[in-house]
Amino acid sequence: MAIDTTPTDPNAPLQKKPVSFTNLALGAGLNLFEVSTLGQPFEVTKTQMAANRGDTMPKAFLNIWNRGGFFGFYQGLIPWAWIEASTKGAVLLFAASEIEFYTRAAGGSPAVAGIVGGMGGGIAQAYATMGFCTFMKTVEVTRHKEGGGLQKSTIQVAREIFAREGFRGINKGVNAVALRQMTNWGSRFGFARIGEDLIRKYSFGDSEDAKTRKLSNGQKILASTIAGAVSCWNQPIEVIRVEMQSQIKAPGRPEKMTIATAAKWIHQNSGLKGFYRGVTPRIGLGVWQTVCMVFGGDKLKAYFAERQRLAKLNK
Repeated sequence: MAIDTTPTDPNAPLQKKPVSFTNLALGAGLNLFEVSTLGQPFEVTKTQMAANRGDTMPKAFLNIWNRGGFFGFYQGLIPWAWIEASTKGAVLLFAASEIEFYTRAAGGSPAVAGIVGGMGGGIAQAYATMGFCTFMKTVEVTRHKEGGGLQKSTIQVAREIFAREGFRGINKGVNAVALRQMTNWGSRFGFARIGEDLIRKYSFGDSEDAKTRKLSNGQKILASTIAGAVSCWNQPIEVIRVEMQSQIKAPGRPEKMTIATAAKWIHQNSGLKGFYRGVTPRIGLGVWQTVCMVFGGDKLKAYFAERQRLAKLNK
């Protein structure tokens, strides 16, 4: 889902943002494109480095290549990343829109409403679809794979985990996912609003008219990219999430981890630096998502809106 860069007039009558099913379909398609191109390689690299915190970037690349060659960088893509990509935008859009509206109705400013809406939408994402999808993607990157073409399929692995541990097992680490998504989207929405305001002030001045001026494509990408990069401040939560879902076995490692026990284990074995392993590919992932969802999303929405306009004129 793209960050909404439509200018918000704080003095305008309060209206609930309409949810367009065309936009939801476009969002799902763009998410699928994003994850199927550079998105999943960034995700796999980030997970590899967060789970194996002694890996440098070149070593992480080599280990991923050794696990599956070129296709090693797309572990977990089908079906888990595709399921996640095709549903998470709709969940976020519906939840964030409702929460943002009621926050504004309660007297919150547009920036505060954006942050609260993003946080609530992120939590809804985690518990609706992202929990088990994120878990299975991490399982694919971190589980031991036999040589000689004897690997179990990802569906077989999911069935075994579900049979052994039930619904809770297949959603292992979902609380950490919810915490990550809450802080991630809350930060991204909030920082995007702040970035937009600063860009408008720099470009158009302090007049009342400037507050409602639309940003150019380049300005939208800049504001959202900065927001996406800054929102990676919560990388420790992401490393904890990976550790909770990792299938790597180590002496003394707790079998059943909570957020607290995972954090303690990471600190004991990797120190404070361990909480920031994988932050570079995560920033790259955020930038790529932004380019796809903001620039690509706005272009496609404008294209379909123009087509609908022309169709109405020709009736």
